[in-house]
Amino acid sequence: MRILVLIHSAFAMWNIPAEHREKLAAAFPQHQFLHARDDREGLAMIPGADIAFSRHVDRDQLAAAGRLRWIHTPAAGVDGMLYPEMVRSPVVITNSRGMAADTIAEHAIAVTLAMFRRLHVAVQRQVERRWAQDEIASGAPNRSVAGSHVLIVGFGAIGRAVGAKFEALGADIVGIRRRPEGGASRRVAGPERLHELLRAADVVVICAPQTADTRHLIGAPELSIMRSDALLINVSRGQLVDEAALADALRTNRIGGAALDVFEDEPLARGSPLWSLPDTLITPHTSGFRPDHWDAATDLFSENLRRFEAGQPLLNVVDKSAGY
Repeated sequence: MRILVLIHSAFAMWNIPAEHREKLAAAFPQHQFLHARDDREGLAMIPGADIAFSRHVDRDQLAAAGRLRWIHTPAAGVDGMLYPEMVRSPVVITNSRGMAADTIAEHAIAVTLAMFRRLHVAVQRQVERRWAQDEIASGAPNRSVAGSHVLIVGFGAIGRAVGAKFEALGADIVGIRRRPEGGASRRVAGPERLHELLRAADVVVICAPQTADTRHLIGAPELSIMRSDALLINVSRGQLVDEAALADALRTNRIGGAALDVFEDEPLARGSPLWSLPDTLITPHTSGFRPDHWDAATDLFSENLRRFEAGQPLLNVVDKSAGY
């Protein structure tokens, strides 16, 4: 079989390093690996490919891919690849969901602790060489994760990892997922309880996938019923939060703060009000970064390639109609 390894030169983090391409070629000498350095070369090579190991296959590439049967992406999100032609096609997509779950969970804990201990204010005043003890003490008091109520919207692999980290610090957690396992319970609830659970949450962590149903899942109505000291964390996709409504809620102190790693448009525009709003922590879509990303990504692809050869079920098959 021919396997296209497609490099996305504009997105360095999704460019598989040469040593990992060589590792795959050495592990599977029975297959021919085609190395495309950009989308143009990918378009030229994909007609001969049975498999693509790539962050994205666009419409033109799919139209040219007469032999393509399976795409594996080294990312978890596949929303950008689920255009109508791909959804209708017989091409199977697998992703790398769960691979960065622990890393993202640590990020959620880190930003919560930073905001609860008002470290963002301390860092700002450090830059200004100002002693901020009175300011921090007279503002929102330092808060503890222990005993707090944490709502995790999206309780898949990432959401469960986030929940485990918060529980280890003594928080009371509840997750929302489209299909609650074992029925609704204290710990896992269906989406119909979102508004009810938002009202009691100290921390709301967005971990749900991006689908047609989750766009602006958190908008003005949801922000209006959150606690005035609640912290909103988004480590999923920017489109799940209405940024204009969030900016307004932060500007008017209707919620306590936000820690945002993802945005509706990335990079976040220099003119976005989110940069300068109080009690807002911005990170540049780095919550899932881990130093051994490509080790884990190529190991997962290798396992799936062995399964594909043997006609066995693949890991992490994407439900293209559901969107994840």
